[in-house]
Amino acid sequence: MKLKQLEGYLGDVAVFRDPKVQLEQYPTTAHLASRVLYTAEATYGDIADKAVVDLGCGCGVLSVAAAMMGASSVAGVDVDGDALEIARENIEAFELQDSVELVRGDLCVAAEGGLVLNRDLLGRMRGRFDTAVLNPPFGTKPGNKGIDVLFLQAACAMATGAVYSLHKSSTREYLIKKAASWGFRCEVLAELRFDVPMMYKFHKKKSVDVEVDLLRLTPVTAGAA
Repeated sequence: MKLKQLEGYLGDVAVFRDPKVQLEQYPTTAHLASRVLYTAEATYGDIADKAVVDLGCGCGVLSVAAAMMGASSVAGVDVDGDALEIARENIEAFELQDSVELVRGDLCVAAEGGLVLNRDLLGRMRGRFDTAVLNPPFGTKPGNKGIDVLFLQAACAMATGAVYSLHKSSTREYLIKKAASWGFRCEVLAELRFDVPMMYKFHKKKSVDVEVDLLRLTPVTAGAA
């Protein structure tokens, strides 16, 4: 499938009807989603015939894109039942029920000192997938500090191959160092712009472009280039 064709299909994916600000729910645009999945497959062969996990899947645009790019199976994981219901509607609309499974679960739980990974969920899903794709929360809301790093860490534990993730460009050097501490190489594949539309009461502008990096993480021991 060509990039423009994939982006066109993803433009029909329904987004949040009642987004929750504490969950930092912002729709991943068709433009961004198509480029993440197209790059992962066309350049690296990390999607077709692979088991893919989409962490914090929201309304399922990355899951839908992975299935369209030929993934053998896709698991979309999110804590929000309302978002998963929209994701289910999207999957049915594109007739992808046979390849996409939705899982309700919280990747992070509150603990003394802040958020930590949900070890129960992580234990059940560790090493079950070939590839992970995600657009995690930025971690800018009270109580969410570090959630972007925790999502990335969980993805590295669940996928035996590559992890593709979108993060604020301002966090680039920090994440490269964190990835190295986990035994992963972190490459910046592209510098993109995440269009954040006016969605919440505190938004003052019609839209804001946030500079984001598309990162690819691979285990150092795998010798990935």
